Amino acid sequence: MPQKPLKVLMFGWEFPPHNSGGLGTACLGLTRALSDSSRGIELTFVLPKKQETVKMDTSFVFADSYPVTMKVRLVDSILSPYLNTESYKDYYHLLSSGEKSFYGNTLFEEVEQYAKRAGVIAEEEEFDVIHAHDWLAFGAGVRAKEISGKPLVVQVHATEFDRTGGNGVHGHVFEIEKRGMAAADKVISVSGLTKNIIKEKYGIVDEKIEVVHNGNDMRDRDSYAKKTISSLQIFKDKGKDVVLFVGRITLQKGLEYFLYAAKTVLEYRPNTVFIVAGSGDMAEQMMRLTAKLGISKSVLFTGFLRGKELDEVYDIADLFIMPSVSEPFGLTALEAIDRDTPVILSNQSGVSEVVKNALRVDFWDSDAMADKIISVLSHPSLAGELEKNALKELPQISWASAADKCSLIYRALASHRVPTMK
Repeated sequence: MPQKPLKVLMFGWEFPPHNSGGLGTACLGLTRALSDSSRGIELTFVLPKKQETVKMDTSFVFADSYPVTMKVRLVDSILSPYLNTESYKDYYHLLSSGEKSFYGNTLFEEVEQYAKRAGVIAEEEEFDVIHAHDWLAFGAGVRAKEISGKPLVVQVHATEFDRTGGNGVHGHVFEIEKRGMAAADKVISVSGLTKNIIKEKYGIVDEKIEVVHNGNDMRDRDSYAKKTISSLQIFKDKGKDVVLFVGRITLQKGLEYFLYAAKTVLEYRPNTVFIVAGSGDMAEQMMRLTAKLGISKSVLFTGFLRGKELDEVYDIADLFIMPSVSEPFGLTALEAIDRDTPVILSNQSGVSEVVKNALRVDFWDSDAMADKIISVLSHPSLAGELEKNALKELPQISWASAADKCSLIYRALASHRVPTMK
């Protein structure tokens, strides 16, 4: 007899193609894998605002238009998992008077509106388990549990301690995170690193937390031909080495340590170019630091990249660096490996738990980072071994594996059992 489909009501905050970072990418990868018919999962994904989504075999519900479905106004959402209260105010004031009616006066009002609408959705939808992604959706998940009595899974992609580097933790955000984790029947952490933070900072018991590492959808390598964008090909034509950083330009991502390492590398290998692909609240500060260090001619800030442009900047890189101060996982490292690029990882990253064929360094040790960069650029055999062996690891770090673990958690909670992880 075929297994009865298990219905999951999932709350998120962003989803491709309208995503501002790794949270949306992770939601897409996990959702796509869970929607595979072989798993017997029927997934309804809830977003706070009406938007275009990647076409896939998943039902989408938009909280701002529920239950009215015929007259929906499509607006460019200002919501992002990386907004803080000040940047929300800046974006809010740029909206027209008509657009402002779609948003709360503050980010926290918007989060609360989402939670209230989640209660309405929970009354109408049919589901067995609730899954909420990160703090902005935790309130929605908790409200759905209160209304339905169904088990709740919250997934922690990053904590307030990661986003702030442990300095200036926002008390309100911390409380929302803590309430969501306390109300949940299971807490999914994207790494052992994050699990330890959840235990130590939020007081959640070990037995309640399951580690489910993020994954990667590997390219079809048979049909892929490596290409680069012409504007960057000039670097390779001039025989330059290219070292790449991809990520938000924030305290969490450790770009300043990357730049200090770049200065040292350039003293020994002046024919090196450092590309910074990303945007964030510290972008101007990091550009000023680059000028102060006297390396502006060798550092290119591209701004935020996605899709084909991001693929192409990975392609041209000889080496990828993740210097994060606190990185719950780090999907960009897997993207780099999938584009045949060797990687150096911060010891303070979750992805280093699953990628063994990478060089590692403490984020704060710019001298050690520079030494490793010089070693990889100076020894093509080392770069080749890192690239080849990391690529062999990638099939095991998959969204299919993550979806299998989530499915076990869902079915155990739905049947009131303790999940047994593979």
